[in-house]
Amino acid sequence: MSGLMSGSVDDGDEAVARDMERRRFVQLLGMGGLVFAAGPSGIRRLGRLAETAVPVDPFSPHAYIALREDGTVTITCHRSEMGQGIRTTMPMIIADEMEADWARCRVEQAVGDERKYGSQNTDGSTSIRLFLTKYREAGATVRALLEHAAAKQWGTDVSEVRARQHTVIHERSGRSLSFGALVATARSLPMPEKTSVRVKSPSERRWQGKKMPSIDLVPMTTGTAIYGADVRLPGMKVAVIAHPPVWGGRVRSFDARAALRVPGVEKVLHIPEPPLPAGYNTVGGLAVVARNTWAAIQGRAALRIVWDDGPHASYDSVAYRAELEASVRKPGTAGRVVGNVEEALASAPRTLEREYYMPHLSHAQMEPVVAIAQAVNGTVEVWAPTQSPQDARGTVAKYLGTDESKVTVHVTLLGGAFGRKSKPDYICEAAWLSREVGVPVRVQWTREDDLRNSYYHTVAAHRLEAGFDGNGTVTAWRHRVAYPAIDAIFAQDVEGPGPDDLTNGASDIPYAIPNIRVEVCPAVAHTRIGWYRSVNAIHHGFAIGSFIDELAVESKKDPAKYLLDLLGPDRVVDLSKDGLVAPASNYGGTWTDYPLDTGRARRVVELAIEKSGWGTPLPSGRGRGIAMHRSFLTYVAMVVEVDVAADGTVSVPRATVATDAGFVANPDRARSQMEGAVIMGMSNTLYSEISFRNGRVVQSNYPSYPVTRMRTAPHTVDVHLVESEALPGGIGEPAVPPSAAAICNAIWDATGVRIRQLPVGRQLAGARARTTDPDGQDR
Repeated sequence: MSGLMSGSVDDGDEAVARDMERRRFVQLLGMGGLVFAAGPSGIRRLGRLAETAVPVDPFSPHAYIALREDGTVTITCHRSEMGQGIRTTMPMIIADEMEADWARCRVEQAVGDERKYGSQNTDGSTSIRLFLTKYREAGATVRALLEHAAAKQWGTDVSEVRARQHTVIHERSGRSLSFGALVATARSLPMPEKTSVRVKSPSERRWQGKKMPSIDLVPMTTGTAIYGADVRLPGMKVAVIAHPPVWGGRVRSFDARAALRVPGVEKVLHIPEPPLPAGYNTVGGLAVVARNTWAAIQGRAALRIVWDDGPHASYDSVAYRAELEASVRKPGTAGRVVGNVEEALASAPRTLEREYYMPHLSHAQMEPVVAIAQAVNGTVEVWAPTQSPQDARGTVAKYLGTDESKVTVHVTLLGGAFGRKSKPDYICEAAWLSREVGVPVRVQWTREDDLRNSYYHTVAAHRLEAGFDGNGTVTAWRHRVAYPAIDAIFAQDVEGPGPDDLTNGASDIPYAIPNIRVEVCPAVAHTRIGWYRSVNAIHHGFAIGSFIDELAVESKKDPAKYLLDLLGPDRVVDLSKDGLVAPASNYGGTWTDYPLDTGRARRVVELAIEKSGWGTPLPSGRGRGIAMHRSFLTYVAMVVEVDVAADGTVSVPRATVATDAGFVANPDRARSQMEGAVIMGMSNTLYSEISFRNGRVVQSNYPSYPVTRMRTAPHTVDVHLVESEALPGGIGEPAVPPSAAAICNAIWDATGVRIRQLPVGRQLAGARARTTDPDGQDR
């Protein structure tokens, strides 16, 4: 990949960048320079684009599509590529509908321009979910336009022609014209009416719903792909920043004399600290600007800074956990109310109460955040691995006090993101510094910067209570949760999430329980909270999936069978009419289009049971756990098999993931994301934790913030996708939420130790293998 993987960048090729004509450089950045064709049979290198390969005036009948008279089709991807495959899947859908030859298609990355392209915010598992129909219609519309152009050239009716693999054929005579030969005529025609455009039926699709290798795979694996730190501009300087170690802190005083004596260091600038909550803006600090990365890092280390730690200097994770737990032991604000929980709990033959805790998490993506900016004559040009170029554009414009039209944001490949790179604070830093020093500046964060100055996944405490009868049938369900809200980075006096936050997997549970009450309880934020892959569904899924397993054990029932029984009869529920407190959001979809379908939930549970070998014997020290969760309009059931060693180390020999995401455009990429979700879920569950002491993050790098390593990663991840033509749900996030509960339930099955606080860490040291099953029978 890039030099960033080792934490440093070779500055020796700056001379090459100085000699590179800037416009051609940007062109190569967008086109990738090397061209590869990817198809169901594999990937092949087509060669390097010639200087004459890009005509001045391509025909652009659609914002996503451009055609040239040499037959080249350029498809502009407006979403960011961070490993999920959107730069393959989005163009593939359009090319399929166009009847374009995939080997003659090129992919360009869009700059930030919401008016032109629509939403470019690549998070929330929305790229296909929100745009599948638009992509199909875009390709089908251009196909129809080319068919009309051929009919005009031949003087025949359009009903007699049909596009087929980069040509339009006159079906009666067999005559054909290439797409390139039709460009001149197509320019003169009006766009077809939407009512006359026909998208393909399932039987007509060439690539949609089929495996397609990533167009970026070869560049990524050969080191030619361009990530943020790979961008070079003539005269570029490098900056690293000493940020306030506490959210809301500021520089009280500093001494930069030693820093300025470091060879290569040129300037030290104070970036003003904004008032809280600051939103997407930088938190400020001291920037060391230098000729290379190493000098900037060494210069920062030489700074002598006295900090004013501000209002959150006393933030302490141990004390805050106690606050959250106290909060959930009191009534909160209801997000869903069905029946009368208080009466049902009071009259239930048996009750169970449990509490669960999950700490802050950091994205810890392999590529620390980085941005390059060039501010010249009131304009700003940015190159960055950003999930949301439109937000970056708007935030930079506002931060610098300029018009958005004067800001251009180019998107490089992202070396991981998970939500961190949807916030453009680091891009604001590069833009501000470039304006101040008058040359291009690359702001480079280190791993330590990334872990200690992030927008963290929220910390959460849960309290669940259930009333049930002698058969284990649940008659009452009360769930209280407290966690600081993402809204706290945008507004003052936010005291926790609103009821609508609970639709991220807590208030929208699919279970057949007659009395339900789900509440949010107060929790004030003391650090920056941000989106993290799967957001609040992670801790909701951990608590709910674990509690259901505990209910099964208390009822002496098989956990998988108990889960199916709890789902009740198959039914389709519009939760906006079933107890949800307004506005009752549904991941941006309507409850009419995406109702709660318990039949889909049941099918993924049954599929996971079937494919995992549930109930078959396991060796001593091994166990299986199951969990199911609906999030981002997708249903995922997961069975995880764990192996717990004598020292408490947990490995995962096998995980089985069953997913119903509606129509899946690219199954290959979907499977990869399910596999990655299991590995990330292991990190969240077993190892990772961000904690605070005196307002400061304790962890600094992977040794203190561990993630899943090869020796404990799953040997096998079996992914099963339910084939469907239903509206698409999300893919990137839905498999993370059930993973924590499935892992912890498997740990209990293996050892009899119940995990209610994460990470698992050393809680299993000295644990012995269980010798009986939940019903008391010998294993």
